[in-house]
Amino acid sequence: MATRPLKTALVIVVALAALSPAMGADTNIAADGIPGATRDFTVTKRYLNLPVKNGAPKRRVSLIADGKRVREFEIELADAAPDWWAFLDLTPFRGRHVILRVDQLRADFAGLKSIGQSDQIRGAENLYREALRPQFHFSSRRGWNNDPNGLVFYRGEYHLFYQHNPYGWSWGNMHWGHAVSRDLVHWRELGEAIYPDTLGTIFSGSAVVDVNNTTGFQRGREKPIVCIYTAAGGTSPESQGRPFTQGLAYSTDRGRTFAQYENNPVLPHVVGDNRDPKVLWYVPEKKWIMALYLEGSDYVLFSSPDLKRWQQMSRVSIPGTSECPEFFEIAVDGDRRNTRWIFYGGNGRYLIGRFDGTTFTPESGPHALNSGNCFYASQTYNNLPARDGRRILIPWGQVNLPGMPFNQMMGLPVELTLRRTDGGLRLFANPVREIKSLRRRSFTFQPQPLAPGTNPLAGVSGELFDITADIALGDAAEVGFNLRGVPVSYDARKEELACQGKQAPLKTVGGRVHLRLLLDRASLDIFGNDGRLYLPMGVIVPSENRALVVYATGGTAKINSLAVCRLRSAWE
Repeated sequence: MATRPLKTALVIVVALAALSPAMGADTNIAADGIPGATRDFTVTKRYLNLPVKNGAPKRRVSLIADGKRVREFEIELADAAPDWWAFLDLTPFRGRHVILRVDQLRADFAGLKSIGQSDQIRGAENLYREALRPQFHFSSRRGWNNDPNGLVFYRGEYHLFYQHNPYGWSWGNMHWGHAVSRDLVHWRELGEAIYPDTLGTIFSGSAVVDVNNTTGFQRGREKPIVCIYTAAGGTSPESQGRPFTQGLAYSTDRGRTFAQYENNPVLPHVVGDNRDPKVLWYVPEKKWIMALYLEGSDYVLFSSPDLKRWQQMSRVSIPGTSECPEFFEIAVDGDRRNTRWIFYGGNGRYLIGRFDGTTFTPESGPHALNSGNCFYASQTYNNLPARDGRRILIPWGQVNLPGMPFNQMMGLPVELTLRRTDGGLRLFANPVREIKSLRRRSFTFQPQPLAPGTNPLAGVSGELFDITADIALGDAAEVGFNLRGVPVSYDARKEELACQGKQAPLKTVGGRVHLRLLLDRASLDIFGNDGRLYLPMGVIVPSENRALVVYATGGTAKINSLAVCRLRSAWE
């Protein structure tokens, strides 16, 4: 869980108005003696639309059904024209009589009049077509997202859970949002999978398919999908005084609905803000393994026969990183008879070593998986079919998207491989092959000199691009691109690539560099020399600039190959 400054508030409850034509705003005394406006209503529509003004005072909201708080969150409720509309999914409560309550609020608070039920998300007429909406990186319909969670494959679907604040543009109210895809490119949002409870808000974790039903959760033909997450005690008023613990939620309907395990937590507090469990099935000993962050740069490994009872095994330290552990086995140069284990933390600094079922023994590292400004808290997929054989990773794409009803995104899905290099074993990263399905028109350039003042791309323009280039440096001092105003340069003397203030080493191969560049509305993903360099960059691309430039300075280089592919939107 990529943490953010936490603010908690006293739960002060009031009810709201304008939920049906017959409802008006009242101010009265709530059950806890604090004044507020109260209303109840019968759920007849799918969504409750809520006006948000970024920066407005936070209000504590409760939805109460049958005398129980079934939803509770903070929201910057607008008192006039909202910046955007958040929504609460009322589907589980359809036909029921409920009460919506908010903290201290005047009865004449203008924003109350605009709150109402609807079968549509208000303000979503241009959903997925908003000005800064990433077009081939996943982002949630509404609100903030950060860490990817629970990456798991089951029956033809890639599940993506993620840290989500459905009611704000900034971090807070941590839920698990949920989306599914059949190709890692086109995503369908399923809404919130796990909601905060009295144990805390829902911080990061992972998911597994319990093929052998070790949990006993299976009720029909579908195998249970089990999410293992951190219940962040003390991060909400209802969880004050509780520590960080680890809990389970499970689904028996292919991930469409989830129930939180009645005997949570399954792993009590260990130390500090211990969090972010990554769980996998260890085949040789038929047991579950959990990697858990402790504090500082320290992590710990646990084992379990059933995901419910955990035994501590050994500790691991990764200097220079914290949070969000990832732990997996991977083949060396594709040879499944020769494998290593990778252990890394939130910023992608990783150790390479061996694992005997109890202890991870590092052999090298820490190394850097990426050099960009748009990568954190990545996770790899569990339960991919053996016939696929890939290790697929998705990071949190850290980029603010001002003026939008959503914020942040997921990074591009990449395939990791472990290869021998002149410096030893290293992870390589390349875009998943499925991204090619978005290609719609290609421009291919024949081998040619690249002299100062020339630009073979002068006739190409557009918005979304997938570009591959192989350039021999010749006597040029620098070669590079300018992609719609975003510069990418390679310094021949330093053997270093730079973009937006980030530099990364990239040695030439036979005097050449090979680059792949994927440009979206708010990011540029750079891959060098077949994945040896991985540089995901968050940058708002100027909408008015559609031009492409490839250049050389200080001498003449040679384009060995150059292909520019325009991409269509994944939301089309």
